[in-house]
Amino acid sequence: MSVPNTPLLDKINTPADIRLLSADQLPQLADELRAEVISAVGVTGGHLGSGLGVVELTTAIHYVFNTPDDRLVWDVGHQCYPHKILTGRRDRIRTLRMGGGLSGFTKRAESEYDPFGAAHSSTSISAALGFAIANKIAGTPGKGIAVIGDGAMSAGMAYEAMNNAAQAGNRLVVILNDNDMSIAPPVGGLSA
Repeated sequence: MSVPNTPLLDKINTPADIRLLSADQLPQLADELRAEVISAVGVTGGHLGSGLGVVELTTAIHYVFNTPDDRLVWDVGHQCYPHKILTGRRDRIRTLRMGGGLSGFTKRAESEYDPFGAAHSSTSISAALGFAIANKIAGTPGKGIAVIGDGAMSAGMAYEAMNNAAQAGNRLVVILNDNDMSIAPPVGGLSA
């Protein structure tokens, strides 16, 4: 598979570089990021759909929030490939899920942009709440940001965290990625 032409993405080494762009450059960055994800997963294999589903969201989060000081926690780590590319790991993205290569999930040892190393469902709000409360207690700036999908939101652990979320004040941001898709289309009353 050929490497895509990505002149704007080539200038991005960290999210701080994204924040130097104008808002009208972000669609081009997202298009190039999408092409890079497709190219990389074409080499390594992996979870393509979940990463493609959050390209614009990932770009926007890193543009708006001050990551890594704002702690970004991905629920279900399959969707973190665009995040890895934008956070200084693009040069290794074609080692994804290979021995000695990048993890297919967020991994604390890989990057300061991966503050929580969970791979699967419904833990993001609790983790982000913990980061938010820690900053509140310490009197330091920074938010806890949880990205959770509609499938993961149906678990009890997510509701337990939401029940305690008021303790964080305005330091907790929960982003519901309600895209009508989990591993399969969702069923049940909550998704309806």
